[in-house]
Amino acid sequence: MQTNDIGALWAWIASLPGWQGFLVVIATAMVCAAVLRVGGDRVLRRATERIPGDVDDIVLGGVHRALYLTIAVGGTYLGLSLFEHPLAQHRSIEATTLSLVTMLWMVTLVRIGRKASSAVTDNRYIDRQVVPIFQNVWTAVVVGVGAFLLLAFWNIDVTPLLASAGIAGIVLGLAAKDTISNLFGSIALYLDGTYAVGDYVVLETGERGRVEDISVRSTVIRTRDDILVTVPNSVLNSASVINESTPRQKRRIKVPVGVAYGSDLDAVEEILLDVAAEEDHVLDRPRPRVRFRAFGDSALDHELLCWVPNPALTARVTHNCNRAIYDRFRAADIEIPFPQREITVIGPDAGTLAENGETAPSARREPVETDR
Repeated sequence: MQTNDIGALWAWIASLPGWQGFLVVIATAMVCAAVLRVGGDRVLRRATERIPGDVDDIVLGGVHRALYLTIAVGGTYLGLSLFEHPLAQHRSIEATTLSLVTMLWMVTLVRIGRKASSAVTDNRYIDRQVVPIFQNVWTAVVVGVGAFLLLAFWNIDVTPLLASAGIAGIVLGLAAKDTISNLFGSIALYLDGTYAVGDYVVLETGERGRVEDISVRSTVIRTRDDILVTVPNSVLNSASVINESTPRQKRRIKVPVGVAYGSDLDAVEEILLDVAAEEDHVLDRPRPRVRFRAFGDSALDHELLCWVPNPALTARVTHNCNRAIYDRFRAADIEIPFPQREITVIGPDAGTLAENGETAPSARREPVETDR
């Protein structure tokens, strides 16, 4: 349609009686909305058909009602203005119309954000614990932009408000710095993929347990003593955290053992491998192995290396292997030595007798066993 045709159409509508022209404008607006719905949906669906999930459907379905209402409100205002209705001449009618449209889209965008975040959570695209963070940030951005537009529509100078908001932001930032640092810490932990719910982690303090919950403020860890430990996210974000559940669940355990000098090393290695083979929770692949690590002060240091399918089994398997190794070594008469020291006790008069040429009594040597 050319410009001349559009001008002729407007001239024809303007020539109609007021109420007829008003209805024509409203009807035209609704027809445009229907055409936009049918044609626009087809184009957008073809463009987004490769996108997995229901996010695109949620967005398209959410904007329909807001789009229709926007066209209806806009068509009403256009019809009133076109036929110079007294209501349209009021100075606040334009601001009111724009405010209604702005509030309508504010509510629509907030709802779309919440539904879309729930959809991606159900499909496991993002973790459920991080969804409230994105929802709150999205809501704050939409409401902030909408409030700024509303103030601008009513010709309210926002400069003093921005200055006051800056001062209030500084005060709130100083008062709630821990909360803010925990918020950004939770975002950083999610983006880095440090851990997830169900993972076994080891903290710098030595506490080890399963991650039970990750909230906006803190992370809850259940220790092996069945105690819930709450750690602020800001602390975890700056600390060294060992995740025993990634990149794979299986974990290698090391069982150190020492045997006496002179022991049959072949027999020692065979017993250790048999112990690993008899343990139910030890994996066949990778195969268990034995390593002769060092010549110790009192023993030949060995290590039994084997794999378990889950980090939660490391303590149990280590216990079972230690018990079995001790029983098998006793049965095979293989000694597990312990450190021994000799302390020589010399009498207080030994130095005086030696100066006079006298013979000091023989010193007593008492073996003392330590570090059993």
